[in-house]
Parts: sequence; C-alpha cells; structure tokens
Amino acid sequence: MFSAVSLLLLCVGISVAPDLFFSSFPLLKVHMNVKLTQIDASGGEVYGVSNDSNIYHWVNNSWRQVPGELIHVTFGPAGLWGVNRENIILKMQDNNWMNVSGFLKQVDAGGDIFLGGVNAQDNVYCLDQSYIVSGSSCVTFTPLDGDLKYYSCGPESCWGVNRANNIYYRHNVSSMACQGTQWEQVEGSLEMLEVGTDGLVFGVDSEGHVLRREGITAENPVGYFWVPMSFSERFKHVSYDNGSVWLISQDDEVYLSATNPTLWDIIERQNIGEAQG
Repeated sequence: MFSAVSLLLLCVGISVAPDLFFSSFPLLKVHMNVKLTQIDASGGEVYGVSNDSNIYHWVNNSWRQVPGELIHVTFGPAGLWGVNRENIILKMQDNNWMNVSGFLKQVDAGGDIFLGGVNAQDNVYCLDQSYIVSGSSCVTFTPLDGDLKYYSCGPESCWGVNRANNIYYRHNVSSMACQGTQWEQVEGSLEMLEVGTDGLVFGVDSEGHVLRREGITAENPVGYFWVPMSFSERFKHVSYDNGSVWLISQDDEVYLSATNPTLWDIIERQNIGEAQG
C-alpha cells in the first residue's frame, strides 16, 4: 500500500516504487557487554567509542577494543580518525595513532578521501585529499562559512546540523575542493545526521526518532522528504552502511537494523542479539 506521501508525489507527477516507502527495518539489540556513546559505519567496518573513551571495532560479529582513547571516531575512504577529550585530532597511521595539527570536537572520514569536522566553537573545516594521502601530521584545514555542531560527508555530498537543529546541505564538494561552494537549508529538524557510503542520509531528532531522507539522486542530491523509522526505542546516534543501520539508544545500548538477512541470521544464531518488538 502506498503511503500518503507517495500518493502526493504521484499526484504531482513523480513516479515512485512501492518498496521505496518502507518506514522500518527489523530491529535487533546487540548483546556484547559494550555500551557506546557514538558509532560510525563505513565500507563494511564499524567503530565506536564508550563513555570512558575506549575505542571498539566490530570484527567477526563481536567488539574488539582498539588501543587509545577517543570521544569520537570515524572511518571511511580517508582512513581511521578520531578526536579525544582535549579535541586533539588523531589519525591511525601505520597501526599507531598520530596527532594531527588542529583541534576539532567531531570529525567525519566518509568523503571521497577528504575529512570534514567542526570545532568547539561550531566552526566548520575540511581537509582535502592532498593532505590525507601525504601521511603528514602537519596539515592545514580549510575553513567553511557557517556554523555547525555536526558535519557528515558521503562520496558525493556533505550534510550538517547547527545548534538550532537546522539541517544544511553543502553544494559542490569534491576531493580536491572539499570546502564546496554554498549551503542549502533543508526542511526538518535533527540533533545529528550521518551520510552513508551510498549517499543515503539518516538522522535523529530531539525526541530520539530516527529519520531517513528519501529521493536522493545525482539530479536531486537533497532528496524530497524525511521518512520516520517506526522503532519503539528512542535513540541519540545513528550510522548507516551497506544496508545496515547502527544505532545508539539513550542509555548507550547498541542496536542494529539490517536489510541484509545473512547478517541478521548470523547475529541471532550466535546469540549476540535479540529481535525487538
């Protein structure tokens, strides 16, 4: 059955497929004696950090601790990066954390071999491909206009939210011009959002609801509207990669909502998670 939104789109001449308008995947709570405050999934890898700054990597369907301490971790085409409680930026280089010049409170490595992030004053920065591939610890970040509390990039686009929870899309971002050209405000209100490796965008609002942006294409990179996921649990963080939505609840529990039935079966069969109603 089409939703009211899909019928509206048909009325204005936009063709849609019925399966586009799903509002939820099955939800599973992951039981691994690990609580996380932030999580990042990209390229088949998943990393997270705990309230006491421990770093974890999801390997063979279990969490393995990674040396070091971070309050935010990110993995993507630009590599493995993070920031600690002093807002010092670190990059995993030759299996060791390397301090990188600059200070940020949140970073994102999901862009096409470039880094994005925001500092404690909500200033927005990016680091282009030439610095990423150089392996140098002495780099120069490019400032962007505007203020954001959270900034996330995928292979083709970057999105962010400010302190008022307004949502913005950054136009004309590329690996060699990571700063892009201009902001476009997108309707809606979110606490945070993440851009997946396939360009899909998921976010969490102030009430803990998870939303997905529908209609994103190369011709229409901002999409058409937000679709709420019908989860009974409330969340504070979301990350998406390759059909899997990773979520952090208000009490730091880890949840997974996967369209991949193989992954779902493995997790349930190994008794490391249970389906939620």
